[in-house]
Amino acid sequence: MLNIHCPNCGITAEETEFHAHGEAHLKRFGPGSNDAEFESYLFVRKNPKGVHFERWRHQNGCGKWFHVARCTMTLEVFGSYSAQTYAPPQEIIDKIQRRRPDWSAETIAP
Repeated sequence: MLNIHCPNCGITAEETEFHAHGEAHLKRFGPGSNDAEFESYLFVRKNPKGVHFERWRHQNGCGKWFHVARCTMTLEVFGSYSAQTYAPPQEIIDKIQRRRPDWSAETIAP
């Protein structure tokens, strides 16, 4: 069971209070995009074995969205942060690199 911290309301709870909604930091394509860009946005997702950045919603709490950095192999949660950011905060990247020295921040989508 994951213990997740909501950065919006400050509550830490089991994952059953939250709901995962897929990959974080996706570049969204709208009306001016071509078919390949729009198809990529709708259907192409990373499915890494290791560190992954995900969108979560505090379903049974404040109802707000946020991002979580976690390892898909060990279920270790490195941290959570606001959904209104374009990239993870430096302290979370530093924590990941301390725990996973072979991991590179280049794997984060813009």
